[in-house]
Amino acid sequence: MRFYHIFAGITYIIFGSAMMKSSNGKLVLDFTKLDNLNGWMESSDTVRRVGMSKATLTLQKTQVFQRAVFFTLLNAQPNGAGFAGMRIPVSWDLREYDELRIRCRGQGQNSHYKIVLRHKGQSSSDEVEYEQFFEAPLSNSSFSEVVLPLGNFKPYFRGREVKDAEPLDRARISMFGLQIYGGVYLPIKQSGVSALEIETVEVRRNN
Repeated sequence: MRFYHIFAGITYIIFGSAMMKSSNGKLVLDFTKLDNLNGWMESSDTVRRVGMSKATLTLQKTQVFQRAVFFTLLNAQPNGAGFAGMRIPVSWDLREYDELRIRCRGQGQNSHYKIVLRHKGQSSSDEVEYEQFFEAPLSNSSFSEVVLPLGNFKPYFRGREVKDAEPLDRARISMFGLQIYGGVYLPIKQSGVSALEIETVEVRRNN
């Protein structure tokens, strides 16, 4: 196991691991079996006048495998402002789980992403989102599992952490999102074309 310290939280990356299925885990998104990606919507910086980024999520189907590919064109501002993402409404009760695992690999110019969650059906742009950063291992040969502790999701509003916001209500998760970011307010700055290949998203208990 290899460890990364990404900003405020700990992200674990298990390189080349096989997908584990047990009573401790549940697949919440299995892109290896989905027929389509109905319900997914783009959420990029073009909602603002200066935004110029683009994201799309597609299923790659071959004769031997199937997976999702999150393609992004990140045209960030000089200060790092900018993002490209995709999201889907969900209805998840994750109270009995401790971590979220993404089986993925990255390709292209950038490797820093975030998972974005909302709760209680909130959808307004004036409300906080709950985010956790991670680095996707760059590879064209093998997949790895990125492990995100559910307790490390923090409230953010337009790139800034909101210290006095309520914690994420794990019992009422209502949106799941993928996002690549330019790095405003952060030490990492990104731009360009990237792809994140994803096989599954799983939630697991530690015991």
